[in-house]
Amino acid sequence: MANIDSSSPTIFNVRKTPIFILIILLCIASYFLAAYHQGAPLLTTATTASLSLSLSTPCNHITAEYSRTFPRCSANFSEYTPCQDPQRSLGYKRHRMIYRERHCPEEPLKCRVPAPHGYRNPFPWPASRDRAWFANVPHRELTVEKAVQNWIRFEGERFVFPGGGTTFPNGADAYIEDIGKLINLRDGSIRTALDTGCGVASWGAYLLSRNILTLSIAPRDTHEAQVQFALERGLPALIGILASKRLPFPSRAFDMSHCSRCLIPWAEYDGIFLNEVDRVLRPGGYWVLSGPPINWKKYWKGWQRTEKDLNEEQTKIEEVAKSLCWRKLVEKDDIAIWQKPKNHLDCKLTQNRSFCNAQSDPDKAWYTDMQTCLAPVPEVSNKEETSGGVVDDWPKRLKSIPPRIYRSTIEGVTDEAFSKDYELWKKRISYYKTVNKLLGTGRYRNLLDMNAHLGGFAAALIEDPVWVMNVVPVQAKVDTLGSIYERGLIGIYHDWCEAMSTYPRTYDLIHADSVLSLYSNRCELEDILLEMDRILRPEGCVIIRDDVDMLIKVKSIVNGLEWDSIIVDHEDGHLKREKLLFAVKKYWTAPPASDNTN
Repeated sequence: MANIDSSSPTIFNVRKTPIFILIILLCIASYFLAAYHQGAPLLTTATTASLSLSLSTPCNHITAEYSRTFPRCSANFSEYTPCQDPQRSLGYKRHRMIYRERHCPEEPLKCRVPAPHGYRNPFPWPASRDRAWFANVPHRELTVEKAVQNWIRFEGERFVFPGGGTTFPNGADAYIEDIGKLINLRDGSIRTALDTGCGVASWGAYLLSRNILTLSIAPRDTHEAQVQFALERGLPALIGILASKRLPFPSRAFDMSHCSRCLIPWAEYDGIFLNEVDRVLRPGGYWVLSGPPINWKKYWKGWQRTEKDLNEEQTKIEEVAKSLCWRKLVEKDDIAIWQKPKNHLDCKLTQNRSFCNAQSDPDKAWYTDMQTCLAPVPEVSNKEETSGGVVDDWPKRLKSIPPRIYRSTIEGVTDEAFSKDYELWKKRISYYKTVNKLLGTGRYRNLLDMNAHLGGFAAALIEDPVWVMNVVPVQAKVDTLGSIYERGLIGIYHDWCEAMSTYPRTYDLIHADSVLSLYSNRCELEDILLEMDRILRPEGCVIIRDDVDMLIKVKSIVNGLEWDSIIVDHEDGHLKREKLLFAVKKYWTAPPASDNTN
């Protein structure tokens, strides 16, 4: 059952108006719409403010030219991940786990993916860190397979996450404290982290209390639904794997990368996987490794491997790290930490590993082959200088001019433009909250910005209990994702003509600023909206900014998605052609298992 309270306030801000006045206002609005197409303004904010969330009003202020109803998919599609489909992946190479990478279908699904029967709104943050509804992720495999490792327990109608892990049986918090004794996790110098092979993301969950934002990745594999559990807990996560293609991140993105018994063969294939970690690590960043082969002299019997085998594996990892010019900071008990150099001046002298040619773009990371050559970092004039510039400690980092901008490496983006963008999004978010009264209340936790530009949307929400996945489309005019990371935020590259590498019902709120116009001549509008529907939770919200003509097309489609929607004026008034569409996905689920109807 949905957590619906009929006495709760409506999502959109609505004036209490007698019904006959409401009918008159809405019908007058329809007249203004016709006038607008002859050059007159569309609507005033006062008119749209009277709209209810319900679409049962006698007339709507926007008349859809066409409305197609999209059928509901059958229940077996409830966890459908188009580009990581377990059955279709079996047709691809097993070598280097290539079959678990992205392999998208030629034709997108034309039906709406259902929530499982009994789906409930997730627990609000921070309670969601420690519990989730079983009905939302109906998989008990991990509760059996990882029972002794304290990952997850099943209690009644819910899962409980005690915070344990394969290599931290005393809990993630205690494990992080051990890491914190070796490197400083509390001074703001480490803000962004990458967790490879993340389990249920407990490492990232407990780093949040130290203001460290972790993006956890894992493949869709035999550990059923680990990324899905992470997202249900309200934690940033993505389906991903180190195989043959680069991870969808820019170079020099993360302050720290982590592997806790992640089963990645770091020393194999000429160290290509560790080389990819080097690409996405910021100069001076850390790589933390625990589990085999670290501390093998103590654990080799329990790992059911020979001393010789484990010793050889660690020796090879040490050699790969050395070839990357990393310095081993410390190995204590079950944890080893390496540090990437601040620049490559000394590295060029030793020539342990060949450098990629100057024409190779280290930020290019969409279906880009991983390489064994060392990704270059920006040139420096002395050994003490940090390649690419120094980022401020958190939280100052959020508002500071990112090095990629003040070094003029992003075409058309100046210091002044960055500062104006930050102020603009504070104004816009304030306006959004007057339309959707639940924004900022804790109702929404997982947010997606489909066309993030400089990350202004996420930055303006930094005080709210949310996290934002910032997407820079590969078709964007300029690549700004590196600057988003330099602000202490996270994100990915993506092509919205394809499905996202995530499970259904990932996000509570999706924000789309001009993204539909960006793709208007590239792929079908309805396919993008169907993908948004797939990854949006029941009763989740969508905010679309775009030209009014585009929004009229959108509204005609979302009516067939069972979204309640309204179009409101730009925050600067009705004379702006750019408008906003606010929508809410209706609650519905797959039928009970005994019911064979679709």
